[in-house]
Amino acid sequence: MKGRRLRAEEIERVVVRGTNWVGDAVMSVPALRELRRLLPHAHITLATRSSTEGIFADADFVDKILTYDRLKNPRRAIVQQITEWREHRFDCAILFQNAFEAALISFLARVPTRIGYATEGRRLFLTHTLSRPAWHNSRHEIFYYLNIVAELEKLLLDSSEIERHEPEINLEISETRRRDAAAQLRANGVMLDRPLVALCPGSTNSRAKRWPADRFAAIADRFIEEANASVILVGSPGEADVSDEVSMKMRNRPEILTGRTTLAEAIAILSLVDVLVTNDTGPAHIASALNRPTLVIFGPTDPTTTRPFSKTAEIIRRPPDCAPCMLRDCPIDHRCMTAITPDEVFNRALLMMNEVRAEVRQ
Repeated sequence: MKGRRLRAEEIERVVVRGTNWVGDAVMSVPALRELRRLLPHAHITLATRSSTEGIFADADFVDKILTYDRLKNPRRAIVQQITEWREHRFDCAILFQNAFEAALISFLARVPTRIGYATEGRRLFLTHTLSRPAWHNSRHEIFYYLNIVAELEKLLLDSSEIERHEPEINLEISETRRRDAAAQLRANGVMLDRPLVALCPGSTNSRAKRWPADRFAAIADRFIEEANASVILVGSPGEADVSDEVSMKMRNRPEILTGRTTLAEAIAILSLVDVLVTNDTGPAHIASALNRPTLVIFGPTDPTTTRPFSKTAEIIRRPPDCAPCMLRDCPIDHRCMTAITPDEVFNRALLMMNEVRAEVRQ
């Protein structure tokens, strides 16, 4: 990292510019935990979009959350952030987000120390710049965020301990939130005396990542008929159409919660499931960080860098020669997803569910 040496006593108020997507926000949790370890007495503020705020509802590694949304009026949102950051008189800004805008805001807010990757022409706005690591496309994304905090630790202590232990990605859910989630499920007709299976058939930023709806419908019916399970469909409001499509193709009736909960409520609900079957999207990272069995169906994306970083998560992938293409819409026949059969997904998910329920009974 280029920039002057730092002293911990100079850093009393820290702002972290968080990531934009739910999955990325979860993957930044280990870095936030390490930042708290490194600066135990600092006041840490996380600036994040309101769409990811719920991830940090019970977080003990941040002291305050500032939310921002720029979709309706981007210029006004930028001015608002600059004003808020100035009012908080931050000593240090740590930028997980790569965007030019994040560096510009920290500069115009007069934050004395500004740390981040030298991406998108923002080098002049940072006091301490990092080059994007050579391993960025071959190592899991959590290390991309951890690397920023590791470099900060080197500036403070001349060395870093971060690479010497396993990243801690787990999310905590209070018992109160878990009880509220159970009550919410019962109010929606979900029978909790049965195995609880969650399916996430959507994806907010890519249609190519979606396993066909009729296949989600097929495994949902099998869970209900063969495993006597309660099946819930989860996702964001923008994924309601695909959840409705899955429901219409089923013989049985699932409980559709897609778009009907806040993110914080959805997280608490996922903490109760016996298994989640999902595309490569936000809930995959959430459920696995909650230590719930999570089966992720991968197609056009690369699991090397973005698979859930948890021992409770497994992936199913049948990549053709064209994968991973990283495209949002398949220009041919979606063969990376259609190669994955309902039988193999159901059998893997059922095994994962039964294993965790057997552990609970022991």
